[in-house]
Parts: sequence; structure tokens; C-alpha cells
Amino acid sequence: MEFTYLLIFSVVTFLSAFMGGVFALKLKNRIYSIMALTAGIMLGAVSFEIFPEIFAQVAQGAALPIEIMIAFVIGFFAFHILEKTILIHHAHEGDYAKHDHPQVGILSALALITHCCIDGLSIGIGFKIDPALGAAIAIAVATHGFADGINSTTLMLVHGNTVSRSKKMLAATALAPTAGILLSLFVSFPIRTLVLYLGFFAGFILYIAASDILPEAHSKQSSLKLVGLTILGAVMMFFAGTLG
Repeated sequence: MEFTYLLIFSVVTFLSAFMGGVFALKLKNRIYSIMALTAGIMLGAVSFEIFPEIFAQVAQGAALPIEIMIAFVIGFFAFHILEKTILIHHAHEGDYAKHDHPQVGILSALALITHCCIDGLSIGIGFKIDPALGAAIAIAVATHGFADGINSTTLMLVHGNTVSRSKKMLAATALAPTAGILLSLFVSFPIRTLVLYLGFFAGFILYIAASDILPEAHSKQSSLKLVGLTILGAVMMFFAGTLG
């Protein structure tokens, strides 16, 4: 049963990233509402699924609270450093529009592929701890996978790569979570390592939501509608966690 769910979520994450790339190519002006909702879903997944599971495991002696918070901070800064050094953030893509450095786009997309693979690994680890947790992580990964598809395609095109090459990199980005899920099936981790990884992943995904996706959702024009969609995303995850 667990394998069936992992297979389903592999397909869902692939389609999410792929559709993000399609939007980047054809319908970019319509993505802001989706990204606002995505940020709320990711925040809700961290707050109402990942951290409650961490608290439960800490109560059972799986790890110390300070260890979890150290892992959380490392996860937060890991993506921050990756973003600022390899230029995967595209919120200011217009600043680079006049430049033509295909290799920068390729390196940026490769960084995204690595991060998407980590996302897939997180889904598998979540299922090993608790199926409900794995499902919540998968939902968060699938929703922000849409933004990853946008990022991958946009960065390739902005830095002078061809549409054909951009599509190939998009395909790799979309498949990366599946690679991470498969890795989780063949690698066994002690419970303490899994819980510390959850702390790392919580910092990782919270940074993406608050520093990357949410500002991008408001980059064209802020509105109460966008704010409401973000809140709705968090509320959806709250009820999903409560009902689960």
C-alpha cells in the first residue's frame, strides 16, 4: 500500500512541475494566485504536520529539542546559501534579461533539480515515520513543485538557452522528486536521523515558502485576494491534519 501511494505521489509531483513549466512558457500572468495558495499550503504543512510529528518523536526521546532546532536552522540557511550563490531565485529576473549566459541557467536549473530530489527523499522518509505525515509532505512538495517548474524554465530562457533545452531541463526537474522517492526505498535510516531530517526539511521548506514563493506571488501586485489564498492554503492543511 505504501508503495502504491509513493507511486501516485511520484506522478503527481511530476505533473505539478511539468505544468509549472508550461505556465512559464505560455500563461505566466495567471500563476500568481496559484503561488499564493502554494505558500499557504507549505506553511500549513510545516506547522500542522511536520512539527507536530517532530514534537511527538521528541516526547518519545528520539532527539533533543535543541538538536531539532539546529537542524531547522541549517535547513533554512542551506537553501538560502544555495539560492544566493547559484542564482536560483528569479524574482529579479528582469535584471538579468539583457545578459546571455546559458551556463548560468543550466547551473541554476541543476540546483533546482538537486533540491527537487531532496523533496522526493522527504516524501519517502515521511511515509516511513507515518503515512499521514508522508502524504502531507507530498502535498506540500507537489504544490511547490509547480513553482519549481516555473523557476527551471524561466531561468533557462532568461539566460539565453533554447526552448528545446529548457524543456529537457524541465523534464529533469519534474522527474527529480521521483528519484528521491526511489532513493528512500533503498536506504534505511535510524529514527533519530529521520527526525533530525524532518527538522532540516522544515527549515528548508519554510524558507522556500516565505522568501521565494510568497514574494513572487506578490511581485506584480499585492491584493487581499492573494493574502486570502495564502491563508486558505494554511487552513486547508490545518483541517487536513486534524481530520487525518
